[in-house]
Amino acid sequence: MRQRRFVLASAIGLGLALCALAPTASPQTSPAAPTVEAAARYRATLNQYCVTCHNDRLKTGGLTLDSLDLSHVAANPDIWEKVIRKLRAGMMPPQGKPRPAASVSHEFVSWLETSLDRAAAGHPDPGRPLLRRLNRAEYANAIRDLLDLEVDETALLPPDDSGYGFDNNADVLTVSPALLERYMSAAGKISALAVGDPETTPSSRVFRIRQDASQDRHIEGLPLGTIGGGVARMTLPLDGEYVIQVKYFRTNLGAMRGLEYAHNMEISVDGERVHLASFGGDEDFRAALVNPTMAADSAEARSEARVKIPAGPHDIAVAFLQESGVNTIRLQPFIRSSNDTLDPTGHAHVDRFMVTGPFNPTGSGDTPSRRRIFQCRPASNSSADEESCALRIIETLVRRGYRGTGSRVDVDRLMEFYRAGREGKTFEAGVQLALERLLSSPKFVFRGEPDPPDARAAVPYRVNDAELASRLSFFLWSSIPDDTLLDLAGRGKLSDPAVLEREVRRMLADPKAGALTENFAGQWLYLRNLKNQVPNSLEFPDFDDNLRQALRRETELFFSSIVSEDRDVVDLMTADYTFLNERLARHYGIPNIYGSHFRRVILTDDARKGLLGKGAVLMVTSHTDRTSPVVRGKWIFENLLGAPVPPPPANVPPLNESADRNGKTLTMRERMEEHRQNPVCASCHGIMDPLGFALENFDAVGAWRTRESRVPIDARGQLMDGTRIDGVVTLREALIREPATFVATLTEKLMIYALGRGLQPSDMPTIRGIVRESAGQDYRFSSIVMGIVKSPEFQMRVKAR
Repeated sequence: MRQRRFVLASAIGLGLALCALAPTASPQTSPAAPTVEAAARYRATLNQYCVTCHNDRLKTGGLTLDSLDLSHVAANPDIWEKVIRKLRAGMMPPQGKPRPAASVSHEFVSWLETSLDRAAAGHPDPGRPLLRRLNRAEYANAIRDLLDLEVDETALLPPDDSGYGFDNNADVLTVSPALLERYMSAAGKISALAVGDPETTPSSRVFRIRQDASQDRHIEGLPLGTIGGGVARMTLPLDGEYVIQVKYFRTNLGAMRGLEYAHNMEISVDGERVHLASFGGDEDFRAALVNPTMAADSAEARSEARVKIPAGPHDIAVAFLQESGVNTIRLQPFIRSSNDTLDPTGHAHVDRFMVTGPFNPTGSGDTPSRRRIFQCRPASNSSADEESCALRIIETLVRRGYRGTGSRVDVDRLMEFYRAGREGKTFEAGVQLALERLLSSPKFVFRGEPDPPDARAAVPYRVNDAELASRLSFFLWSSIPDDTLLDLAGRGKLSDPAVLEREVRRMLADPKAGALTENFAGQWLYLRNLKNQVPNSLEFPDFDDNLRQALRRETELFFSSIVSEDRDVVDLMTADYTFLNERLARHYGIPNIYGSHFRRVILTDDARKGLLGKGAVLMVTSHTDRTSPVVRGKWIFENLLGAPVPPPPANVPPLNESADRNGKTLTMRERMEEHRQNPVCASCHGIMDPLGFALENFDAVGAWRTRESRVPIDARGQLMDGTRIDGVVTLREALIREPATFVATLTEKLMIYALGRGLQPSDMPTIRGIVRESAGQDYRFSSIVMGIVKSPEFQMRVKAR
């Protein structure tokens, strides 16, 4: 306890808007330089079409344009960037108002962009300085790469807030005393697990399987010949005995499902069977008729094993052996095997399994984390030998953990903790306490970039190579720099343009770049929201967790293919391939796909191409019992077109959810038309609804349909620029008519994610420059990443005033 307070006290003390809905120029064109004559001409355009609403008297939307000087556009970049975004999106002038010719609008926007870009060219603005805390995903990845140890960050740290769509935003990564204590607690648990603390006491980990998961088919990652169940990858702290207990799903009356048939439950460790339990059949079924609770308890008692397992990472799995003839009395059962929570018949289902231990521990074992930490061993028990080895270990940990910014003072401070932990205990106990202190240090938990002594307030300067290495690694890997980056940074080579480009390509090819899929795409495309989507079981009785997981996996593999193959990012909208397993292929109506594993499949149905055909995207933009053209339209505007839709006014009436008028069931289109009759609702819905209605052939879980309430789906609509669409295919064609639209939006999202802050008007010239540059490289993913990495925003910093 004294050591715990010692660690805590010390840690506290250290305390584009381009848009395809309106005509746009090729990104390779270079509009004419601003002139006085042009300023006068476009002032007349503004006066004719815009100033009637946006003037000092009316101030419609809080915007006034009549008093702005067009000959000095750069004096008001925040206003003109908003104007560019609205005009590019075709959102202004509003419907029903006179509009300039498309060519005039395009020329005016291009002129504004050129004026702003030229003004910004000689005045780099990296944005305000930020201090960023590692979010919990970054913290877990840093532990993995520092200690070769996988930890469950969700059990250690609370969820992080999001800002501008991402949870690595510095403005929302706040710190409270309670959160500081959680980081301290996490450091203590991780250091004990990494070192193998012999004083570790038995504890339990519970692994739950969602109730809506179907368990009558094979689960990917489990042994062939099994069905249902689940697998957990966990790190055991010590060599010893561990108890694995399986609990089965019971009905609302406490009866266990499936006892009318015989079942065999296999418990395996790293793919090797360690226990086989048999239950069910005539005897258990008769017992369940007398006392269902005792019958279930008996089956669970047989499904428990006490196993000797060495310390370190292991895959612990439970699954049923596949049997033939197990079925319910239904002639045609639902795809989801757990649809009825009252029915005690059918196949047994695992509800959860627990791993408890260690009991009778025999040692710390030989684990990957111990091998990573203990790079040396004292030659003898002498204090000098132990100090020398501890110093070597701590210097290595400081270099990696503090990301190349550690100093002799940092090492000396950790050596003090080593000595405090070693006192009266073992060498390993001393290293463990020093490691706990390092993992709770501000230099580990926070990404700080101190200003150099010669920095002048408000004057941009380039960050040093160590800071650049951290910016790179947290952008592409959501983790700390590796030894290669640190070596280059230490020699001052990383900032060399050729070396930097080589390293970016190396990092994108590394498996750790999967963090871009998990953390960037997972938030940009709302994939993280899938786990919270629970479709109404009356409307969608076949939907199960197997499909939920497959939908997410499909989109993750699809995005990963764009990154790993360095494809044109427009392929995200148009690619004719996807990744399917049998469950998802059945959902999509694609034949001849068998098995639980995913494989690349060429699509023959144009409706399924690109992101607009992905069931995960369609599901997270729907309600639990119906589609939502509004949510889908809003998602397209904000995530594909970069044109945020204003929030609804406070007095908007709710949508009629009864779906009934005079005994007739209303379709979604009919309900929305009724809703739009209110003038308060009409303006915004006129923008969003055509996009959403084009996707109405996809239901709320992403399955294709041709009818709603026995009425044929009407997917027709008209976009803001007059383009007529009749479904997802024509909508996609309209959205990518000018590819720079989508590329600019993706670039904006990646820039926000890379910088850990929202974008400002001063960032938009950089965005436009990256898009123009990447056009010459076929919009390859790496060209956009390189554009961001080379930008002043990424490589520079300004001293706080």
